Amino acid sequence: MKAEFIRALEEIEKEKGIAKEILLEAIEVALISGYKKNFGSSQNVEVEIDNGTGEVHVYAKKLVVEDVEDDVLEISLEEAKEYDLNYLVGDVVIIEATPKNFGRIAAQTAKQVVMQKIKEAEREIVFSEFSNRESEIITGQIQRVSRNNVLIDLGKTEGVLQPTEQIEGEMYKQGDRIKAYILEVKKTTKGPQILLSRTHPGLVKRLFELEVPEIHDGVVDIFSISREAGSRTKIAVCSNDENVDAVGACVGFKGARVKAVVDELNGEKIDIVTWDKNPEVFIANSLSPAKVVKVDVNDKEKSALVVVPDYQLSLAIGKEGQNARLAAKLTNWRIDIKSESQLKQEDVENNTEDDVENNSENNQEIE
Repeated sequence: MKAEFIRALEEIEKEKGIAKEILLEAIEVALISGYKKNFGSSQNVEVEIDNGTGEVHVYAKKLVVEDVEDDVLEISLEEAKEYDLNYLVGDVVIIEATPKNFGRIAAQTAKQVVMQKIKEAEREIVFSEFSNRESEIITGQIQRVSRNNVLIDLGKTEGVLQPTEQIEGEMYKQGDRIKAYILEVKKTTKGPQILLSRTHPGLVKRLFELEVPEIHDGVVDIFSISREAGSRTKIAVCSNDENVDAVGACVGFKGARVKAVVDELNGEKIDIVTWDKNPEVFIANSLSPAKVVKVDVNDKEKSALVVVPDYQLSLAIGKEGQNARLAAKLTNWRIDIKSESQLKQEDVENNTEDDVENNSENNQEIE
């Protein structure tokens, strides 16, 4: 290994971002292993590589003793003084022991170990980079689908979109570019595993942050999100500036901003509502696009009775109860929805029951 080898390491450092010192240290460890395998496994040696020239030197370490019992690990005081008159019993003598043909044998032995160390260093770099990006959005290219897992090329590594994190009905074609939410980064023996999601509510949040400058700048806050991926999402927003309409900012001019998010989610419907510190107002807003007549809340049980016009009942509940279900998740309140006529009917029935009870009590008193 000469200066050309050092230059090669410097190229690897530039291209892969692995420090030359890390590679040299790995190579030294590998060369010690190669030396012991070919020239004496019991020897206590160290290997040094000149950082500039690439010259390799092997040094044997021997303990200075009066009576040598193991000439591989020990050296007599008399012989040690031939190297330096100052050596005493108990000192360690370092003697160069580089074999003539060591370069060829050691290089062959060390090659696989060095490559493994390079891979480990690359994996560590990738893990460090992506572990700091959990809960962020990333763009990648679909590589292939394997056992229902979608493998996505992220540049330095690939991410996995597992079946549970895929939007039902969404098609994943090789070569297509796709945005995904970084759910988790795991360190495994085969390198970092990047788990991605297309169903997580965080994906919607990050998409709005990309499309709406007011959210990115903190003028508009996303209070909560409830989502049934591939079908519908509700997002509650509020403004920190009275001159900025939070919903309008998210919708954008002629709906351009929300359309960009909807297009990325392949047509998933998105309801943007205004958050309000008053739970009655917030709950009413959460049932958009339905119009609400009134909301009665029970703070202790965190439940609410919502009354809507008769013609708005099906809209408020939504198909298969979806609108009401998403509103409950968005507000974190249990919501019971009734139409005006249902409420009146219940009032009539309750009043009738009260009259019956009162008449029964009066008859008992007369008897």
